[in-house]
Amino acid sequence: MVMSEWIESVLQSEERLAIPIMTHPGIEMINKKVIDAVKNGEIHFKAVEAIHNNFPGAAANIMMDLTVEAEAFGCKINFSEDEVPNVASRIVYDEKSINDLPVPSLQNGRVPEYLKAAKLAAEKIKSKPVFAGCIGPISLAGRLFDMSEMMTSLYIEPEMIKILLGKCTDFLKKYVFEFKWLGANGVIMAEPAAGLLSGDMCDEFSSNYIKEIVDEVQDDNFLFILHNCGNTGQATQSMISTRAHALHFGNKIDIVGVLNEVPGNILVLGNLDPVGVFKLSDTETIYNETLNLLERTAMHKNYIISSGCDLPPGVPLENVNAFYNALSFFNK
Repeated sequence: MVMSEWIESVLQSEERLAIPIMTHPGIEMINKKVIDAVKNGEIHFKAVEAIHNNFPGAAANIMMDLTVEAEAFGCKINFSEDEVPNVASRIVYDEKSINDLPVPSLQNGRVPEYLKAAKLAAEKIKSKPVFAGCIGPISLAGRLFDMSEMMTSLYIEPEMIKILLGKCTDFLKKYVFEFKWLGANGVIMAEPAAGLLSGDMCDEFSSNYIKEIVDEVQDDNFLFILHNCGNTGQATQSMISTRAHALHFGNKIDIVGVLNEVPGNILVLGNLDPVGVFKLSDTETIYNETLNLLERTAMHKNYIISSGCDLPPGVPLENVNAFYNALSFFNK
């Protein structure tokens, strides 16, 4: 699939497309637990396939699990049956431990299982793009160093953090390139920690590193989608500066304001609240919220409606159906 042509087809489409970021409803549809999918690439793929077979999304997404890369570096991960994994503790504390930290192999931890899920999806799903997923550099660094400690060190020891960011970037280049080599049509990079930064700091400690990855992997056949769910507006120009051809926004931001700011040749995705709307609302509310968002963004051809972030476990399937029913009504 030529992704530059796919982008052009989106821009020329008379219908609005939808790409909610969701894998957990698929896990539940195949009667598996979260822990099964995050540890087994075949089960993970079956969940992606279930979403593909049952909902008319414009792309298939690999799970957004922001612990895989940290585990590859050596972090201990806490697992539970029905909740997303989380990082248990930091592994670097100072300049020496950062300098001693090796850039890991793609054979470490659960990385091979996530590569397997992407490979199977790329082989089996041919009617739409398959997007892999990964964490962003500063969000990964924050898991390795501890986010609160890192936010302080950005001001008092910035060069030390930049050494860590360089190692995170080197690993992410390898990881994303492997997804590309295995046949994925693009990647969604989640960089929520960048939303904690001012625009200038986002440039210095996030976007400049992401730009390195974008320049190496993005081309006519591979789309780079940058997700920042923490951005409330201060980081939008920084996100644009990465040269990613698609930007994904969380529910904290006014998406119409974003669309007025982002150039029309860059795809904009977002931003229905994954918890407050998708998980906790009733079907009537999600239908109306979806329709309202579609109507407010109707004049922008570069917009794809999506969730503001990965849908959590426990989202009712009837709510997902209500979202797509609103989309269908709007397109008619």
